[in-house]
Amino acid sequence: MMLNPDDMLIDAHVHVVPPGLPGLHGFPAVLDGAVATVAATVRADMAVSGTAQALAMGVLSDDPDDPLGVAATLRIADQVPGLHAIGVADPRRNEPEPLDRVEHQLRQGRIKGLKAYLGYLPHGPASPGYAPYYRLAARSQIPVIFHSGDTYAASAKLQYAHPLLIDEVAVDYPDTHFVIAHCGCPWFVDAAEVIYKNANVWADRSGLFVGDAAAFAALAARGRWHRTVERLREALEYTERPDRFLYGSDWPLAPMAAYREFLAPLLDDPAGRGLRAANARALFRR
Repeated sequence: MMLNPDDMLIDAHVHVVPPGLPGLHGFPAVLDGAVATVAATVRADMAVSGTAQALAMGVLSDDPDDPLGVAATLRIADQVPGLHAIGVADPRRNEPEPLDRVEHQLRQGRIKGLKAYLGYLPHGPASPGYAPYYRLAARSQIPVIFHSGDTYAASAKLQYAHPLLIDEVAVDYPDTHFVIAHCGCPWFVDAAEVIYKNANVWADRSGLFVGDAAAFAALAARGRWHRTVERLREALEYTERPDRFLYGSDWPLAPMAAYREFLAPLLDDPAGRGLRAANARALFRR
């Protein structure tokens, strides 16, 4: 795919290591390969989809020397130009010592955001365990990305992952920027209301469909792409904030090229062209 620079994407939501979440099974085996193999696959998929930069989620880590779970991601990023790391905020580890180590990692400047896995962990956004991470994110000028909506594990609990819960922390931490991952799927309009109300909230449009290229073709043939795009368009119009939406694929749960094709009607819409890269540049300072 030959694209001019204006058509290149920033993918705000990918995985290059297994996330290590409780109850999560069947994550694509491509991430189990050697660092060089994973890096080569990521580079190839970014090239074919016209992705200039990507933000990669870390792993829920028990390593005291790597509290944000980014060590493996950074090793891959060293071999993939434009790939950046997102650390994992663990609300169960909020004592001074691990938080000091978190702050030390953030000072290195290579971590571009924090991820909170709502639902996978039984902690809502207002859990006291997350509070110090919000303050650190504000101080470091990086966003906090919430998993929101449907989960990839039957043992996860949806009551902690509803996008409306994010309104509380958006109000209580006005200096922190928050991202509702997956646009709160299937609660798109609920997520839109949180964005409409709060100037410090964004949403990414990642992971709305998962599967290989053949699965995406079948979804398109059944009209699922079109119906979902129209629901996303409704959410965008409701917010009156087109600059608050980010592109994301959730690779490798979805092929980068197929996901770009799925969201093409929104990427090509003059009202929402910031979805390609400009909105992510503003938020992540990329």
